[in-house]
Amino acid sequence: MEHFYRRLRDLRIDHDLAQWEVAKYLNTTRQQYGKYETGERDLPANVLIRLASFYQTSTDYILGITNNPKPYNDIPE
Repeated sequence: MEHFYRRLRDLRIDHDLAQWEVAKYLNTTRQQYGKYETGERDLPANVLIRLASFYQTSTDYILGITNNPKPYNDIPE
């Protein structure tokens, strides 16, 4: 399985964002977010879900379970 932190970095770069911008969205520091991207810190489930929503993708894509970046459409509310 691909390391998820590489996907985090790639998603951020693909969206032309700086670490501080994503950190601001997550209400955390740039340093804290940077540790998610380097794998120095585990990614909490609530942060994973917020990032998937932010990037309009699935948590499975971020985690490297799938290579399909499209979010699931049939998730019950």
